[in-house]
Amino acid sequence: MEFLSSRLIIHPVDPPRSLAFYRDVLGLAVFREFPGGTVFFLGGGHLEVSSQGSTRAGPDLALWLQVRDLAGSVAELRERGAEITREPRLEPWGLHEAWLADPDGVRIVLVQVPAEHPMRLDPRTP
Repeated sequence: MEFLSSRLIIHPVDPPRSLAFYRDVLGLAVFREFPGGTVFFLGGGHLEVSSQGSTRAGPDLALWLQVRDLAGSVAELRERGAEITREPRLEPWGLHEAWLADPDGVRIVLVQVPAEHPMRLDPRTP
């Protein structure tokens, strides 16, 4: 089996509010729009906000977004009106993280990977 593409699909309770959040607050670029939905570029993947859901997000769903500069990203998001729900900090697993949430409660984890972290190392090289 070969997977050629992927995206996360969110069905928000209030689609216009969520579209504004992802476009204007997070600043995601639009990949494509279609009747009833918008697909955003999301690093190496896509995020689709489409149709209308009936419930808010559960606590077990999180969107993980790697950024180059966590402090700068948090400051920029605050300027755009985002509420940071957990301040930036170094986690026990070695990543710097800060949290916020979309209008339906989808947790968004902003991550900065330190230069010395194993995620930055290529284990194939001696």
